Amino acid sequence: MIRPTHGMVLAAGLGTRMRPLTEAAPKPLLALRGRSLLDHALDRLADSGMREVVVNAHHLAPQIVAACEGRTEPRCQVVVEPELLETGGGIRNALPLLGPAPFAVVNGDAYWLDGPVPALRRLAAAFDEERMDGLLLMARSATVEGEVGLGDFLLDPLGRLRRPKEREIAPYIYAGVQILHPRLLDGTQAGRFGLMGPWMRAIEAGRLYGLVHDGAWFHLSTPPDLQRAEEILDKGLVKLF
Repeated sequence: MIRPTHGMVLAAGLGTRMRPLTEAAPKPLLALRGRSLLDHALDRLADSGMREVVVNAHHLAPQIVAACEGRTEPRCQVVVEPELLETGGGIRNALPLLGPAPFAVVNGDAYWLDGPVPALRRLAAAFDEERMDGLLLMARSATVEGEVGLGDFLLDPLGRLRRPKEREIAPYIYAGVQILHPRLLDGTQAGRFGLMGPWMRAIEAGRLYGLVHDGAWFHLSTPPDLQRAEEILDKGLVKLF
């Protein structure tokens, strides 16, 4: 069990599949239930005890900066990336601000409803620094609205993750919420790279784990996804804990 005080929201992406909405605003600033996806993510981090949050920005970065200026809970520091660094490069670039302890990372377009215990608190309670370099929140593919392909991961009985083999259907998809130890990025170089490489090295070492989400999770990739999520939430078609 850990008590992380630092987190990061990944908000630098181009949001190409969400066009034309993202031609005028970054994807994390699109609204759902009257608040931006970024504010929803920051609210969850603050509610789970994190007081210092890094937000990276690239596409329409001044809008992200302006959106974060008024936040005090949590305190936000925006890191503008002149060149897009992708997920791994963006997190590595922010490590000096995130500190030496495990920290939370939330995708800027992640939206979920918690079960009886908030997902971020469940992740913190389950994180074991001795055994884990990363603990990812998993959503069951069968419960997700929208196209999720063949899934992202499989879990063994101990909760360790592995990627699906060719033509293998995986029952879980990554929900865009995780806790990472900084050592996950040991050996990486500054610059642009995704997180799959570090994840795969952790899988090979038996140090990447998953925790299955016990609430609702929404796949927000396209404008119809966003509209469908709004309709489901407005009609109360999911249980709110």
